[in-house]
Amino acid sequence: MESLKKRWGLKSNFQIVLILIVFSINGYFSGWFARPLTEYIGLPKESTNPYIFWPVRILLIFVIYQITLPIVGFCFGQFKFFWNFFTKKMLVRLGFKRFFNED
Repeated sequence: MESLKKRWGLKSNFQIVLILIVFSINGYFSGWFARPLTEYIGLPKESTNPYIFWPVRILLIFVIYQITLPIVGFCFGQFKFFWNFFTKKMLVRLGFKRFFNED
C-alpha cells in the first residue's frame, strides 16, 4: 500500500481503496454498457462475424472506460486523481495537448 501511495501521491489507505473501487465499478460499467451499444449500432453478437464484433466491442469498451472514469471518480470524490493521472494523460497522447496547460 505504501508504494501505491507514494507512486500516486496519495495521503491515505482509504484513498487507495476508493480508487480501486472506482476502477472495478468503471470496468464493469464499460463492459455492461458496450453490449447494448454494439447492438444499437447494428452489430448483434449472434449474427456478426467475431472478427468484426470483438474488435469493435473492445474499442467501444476502451472509449467508454476513458470517458466514464473521471465521472465515476467524481462520484467517489476522486475526480482530481483520475483527471490528472489517467484521463488527462490519455487525451494528451491522443493529440489534445493544446487544450491543457502543461506544468
